[in-house]
Amino acid sequence: MSFELKTILQPDTVSTPQQKKLYRLIEKIEQQKLELAKWQQAKDEVLQYTRKHLIPVYQELHNILFSQLQQLWEHLSHGDFSKADALLLDNKIQSLAQYLKSSQSLSSVHLKIVDELYQYYQQAFEYEKSKKKKASADQTNAVDLNIQNDPEAFVETENWDQEQYQQLREQARLQRQQDKRQQAEKMAEQSLKTVYLKLASTIHPDREPDETKKLEKTEIFQHVNTAYEQQDLFSLLKLQIQIEQDNGSNKKGLGDEQLKFYKMALDSQSQKLTDQLAELIYTLVWSEKAKIKVQKAQGKLQISDLYAQIDEDTSTLKQQVKWEKERLKYMGKVKGVEMLLGNRVL
Repeated sequence: MSFELKTILQPDTVSTPQQKKLYRLIEKIEQQKLELAKWQQAKDEVLQYTRKHLIPVYQELHNILFSQLQQLWEHLSHGDFSKADALLLDNKIQSLAQYLKSSQSLSSVHLKIVDELYQYYQQAFEYEKSKKKKASADQTNAVDLNIQNDPEAFVETENWDQEQYQQLREQARLQRQQDKRQQAEKMAEQSLKTVYLKLASTIHPDREPDETKKLEKTEIFQHVNTAYEQQDLFSLLKLQIQIEQDNGSNKKGLGDEQLKFYKMALDSQSQKLTDQLAELIYTLVWSEKAKIKVQKAQGKLQISDLYAQIDEDTSTLKQQVKWEKERLKYMGKVKGVEMLLGNRVL
């Protein structure tokens, strides 16, 4: 029996729809493993390209935005703005602080300033939120008292918590995704141990009296142990099916229970590979626009597409740097800020 990790379902054993599905699943995982290996190999080159072209522009942009943050906070603290303009300045400063708080381009001193401003606005937001919550509770109580006398009053309150409802739906969707991933991981872990133990009982070299076969089984068992250590369920399953075929134990094809087990285990492995590839690509993606493209691509994103996206992001950021520099020029003086506010280009 020679050791080869190849597609091991023979044509004459692939006859039923269930067997054909398993065969296609094995081919799919083969492609997923090749795709993952390709991206892993390209990772360093992509990161190097990003560090050379994109990151310097990001660093320049973040430093410009920090300067804007400082200027606007200084003017807001000492200037005399109308209530409406002060609110616009607050919103701008808050958005800048939120954007820059996780920056890797600013110094620790600048990040501390950003964090202080971010925390200040977070506290102000929580205070306003608690006030609105209390007001909403009072309104709800008033509606409850009058609902019998005025049924239409209930209609007027239907939209007050739509935002909260949407947030709950999104949380539920994310929870379902997490549960599905955890279930797949649990299934893969259980299947991994089951297949390993079965292989160990079948080919353990200590149980083989024939010295020639013992050497052969020793080599195979080393591959089994390696696959188990790497949690490579796919390789273990292929080994198990191959050994069964070489031993002539399934010339008529896999049984229903075997097919069911293998499919469940391989589905888990396929999902794991999908998650690994998505996670790897996300480490190479910087812009939200690119992340959306990755999601829509659903595993069909090519490495060349990512390079093109990096170039596009770099060009877009350079244009933004140009505009932010122009804005910063006007922020040096209160009159310049007032001009930006008046023209709605803050």
